Amino acid sequence: SRERLDEMLRHEYQLLLQRLGESRGATTGFFVFADTVSARNFKGTNECHGWMGVRFQLKPQEEPSDIIIHVRMQDKENVLQQQALGIVGVNLCYGAFYLHENPDRLVESLSDNIELERIEVDMVMVRGPAFKAADNRLLSLHLVQCGLTNAVMFSPDGAVLQPSEVLYKKAILVERGSFRPVTKVNVDMLQCACAQFVQEPQVEGKEVVVLAEITMHNLLSGGEFDITDFLARVDLLADMGFNVLISNYPEYYRLVAYLRRFTREMIGLTMGIDNLIRVFDEHYYENLPGGILEAFGRMFRDQVRLYIYPMRQDALAELLPNRSTPAGVRSLAMPNAGDLLITAQNVQVAPHLRSLYAYLVENHFIACLTGFNPEILTIFSREALSRIKEGDPSWEALVPANVVEIIKRRGLFGHPR
Repeated sequence: SRERLDEMLRHEYQLLLQRLGESRGATTGFFVFADTVSARNFKGTNECHGWMGVRFQLKPQEEPSDIIIHVRMQDKENVLQQQALGIVGVNLCYGAFYLHENPDRLVESLSDNIELERIEVDMVMVRGPAFKAADNRLLSLHLVQCGLTNAVMFSPDGAVLQPSEVLYKKAILVERGSFRPVTKVNVDMLQCACAQFVQEPQVEGKEVVVLAEITMHNLLSGGEFDITDFLARVDLLADMGFNVLISNYPEYYRLVAYLRRFTREMIGLTMGIDNLIRVFDEHYYENLPGGILEAFGRMFRDQVRLYIYPMRQDALAELLPNRSTPAGVRSLAMPNAGDLLITAQNVQVAPHLRSLYAYLVENHFIACLTGFNPEILTIFSREALSRIKEGDPSWEALVPANVVEIIKRRGLFGHPR
């Protein structure tokens, strides 16, 4: 555990100071390395992972700095896992002394001389005088960018989390979005999904973790990664009390497979009609031998449910302009006469997939969200962002009151402080 590693670093470093501080402390920089690991057991039934850390001084008598990482070993043999950890440990010590001024390069160097298929680093944290300008959230994101892991997580207080510590044996509800910024629709969708999720028989009495997830594809939608934009989104979600997951899983079935590493409890995914339609786009599954059937088999096999937030037909046509208006869509009561409300019950998928869709609905793998606010269905994040950048004060009507205050106070998304 991380607590065990912290105690090992503290204990060993204190021993150094006690034994050598008086005789060599004025001229020598000290360091200690520690790890605590669960390698592959004889039966191969345990989780192969570990914590590694180094505490070091750049100058004599300076306050020490720390680098802590969490690793997962992918090799199938114990001796190969030992070798992999040895390489990563050497890289960690080298990076502490020679790459501390370039934390991104330090993160990249952890995989020097070892194949990425053998090791996963899903958490990194630095602290101390050697890393005054470093941001642990950006370093964690860099783990995803350079292929050392596919997902990282942050707590509401901005701390970097090790996913298994948060998700282990928990029921999980995820809302994927751009959150640029968080709108009234985002909040309403999650509140409605939470209300239904906790009432599921498989979830009653269980501890639930709610995640706001952003994909790397979304972060790179502008062509290049924007640090300011990324931090604005994470800061806003953190201030609202959300755990934030940044993943490299554009396909939902891969996200479910990732979460299944940590829990066998129920998983809920809440999304809008536009994302539901994309889930049924076979283009996303061309890399799978079994296509969409294989993807759905992976996604829905263990207590997984999609909670679908409705959308007005005109808004859906704007989001998916190449999609023809569905024929025979049932008209439901809406504030404005003539508007059509598209739900999980009446949305139209490709004709050859309709029987598959009906099967998923009938067996409760896909459920309509209830209790939503029909007056806010025309709100979209991109419109709120555009108005913020243009200085149009009407953006405040599109987001919750506490989000307005946070954006103004912190100067997020280009708003003047």
